[in-house]
Amino acid sequence: MRIAFMGTPDFAVPTLDALVAAGHDVVAVYCQPPRRAGRGKALAPSPVQKRAEALGIEVRHPVSLKSADEQAAFAALDLDVAIVAAYGLILPQAILDAPRLGCLNVHASLLPRWRGAAPIHRAILAGDAVTGVGIMQMERGLDTGPVVSVVETQVDGKTGGELTAELADLGADLMVKTLVSLNDLKPTPQPEAGVTYAAKIDKAEARIDWAQGAMAVERQVRAFNPVPGAFFEHEGERIRVLACAIVDGAGAPGTVLDDALTIACGGDRAIRPTTVQRAGRGVMTTAELLRGFAIAKGTVLA
Repeated sequence: MRIAFMGTPDFAVPTLDALVAAGHDVVAVYCQPPRRAGRGKALAPSPVQKRAEALGIEVRHPVSLKSADEQAAFAALDLDVAIVAAYGLILPQAILDAPRLGCLNVHASLLPRWRGAAPIHRAILAGDAVTGVGIMQMERGLDTGPVVSVVETQVDGKTGGELTAELADLGADLMVKTLVSLNDLKPTPQPEAGVTYAAKIDKAEARIDWAQGAMAVERQVRAFNPVPGAFFEHEGERIRVLACAIVDGAGAPGTVLDDALTIACGGDRAIRPTTVQRAGRGVMTTAELLRGFAIAKGTVLA
């Protein structure tokens, strides 16, 4: 098929690779414009842009697709279908209508649950046992289109990073399989019941609220590993918690209960960080942290 691919972050790269490996003619890649990053604030291309350039595919990164010129340029590609995976721009109706078979989106949830920007984080934070990835026929609403195909997976104890990588690979494989039999598939309208929205993650959400139960804190740690990283502060320094265990222990929320950094949460359980990171330092075990940065029993953490 003659395809335009539209995506930006790491999550989208496996789908681009899978389309190319399957022999589809990817004639253009659309992604977000390069952003300033790093200490020098140099412009950095997105993961999808870097991969597309390595594959020798034309890259386009318009700030918006609302102008008549951009829509005409897209229509001129004469596409069979556009494939979208975490692109980050709203597609106007003219864009949705241009490809012969419309636009298909790789969405990392079991729609209609977790429509929106951060479905993987929200699924972990909510304690969902099962999630998945679906191929959706796009329309003007926010992730409201009919679902063409879907695959499920267990959340188990996975981190946000682990689940993102797994769903990215599952979505890439599912998209290739979907395109093979697209003309025979019947899109299923999403039910009105069960709709939830996955709002974009605010960095303030990464601060650990010790008043939560230990299970909620553990989910927060997993959901935000590797980014933005759940954290607490001590003596003016931010400590990221990348992994933790739920253990026995009770006290005022945020109180350090022993010399192993067991921390009281709301309710009758506590958490014990196992993997942490100080600002500007590498990832380390909690024992390594405490050898150089003492946090005494009885300390109340912010």
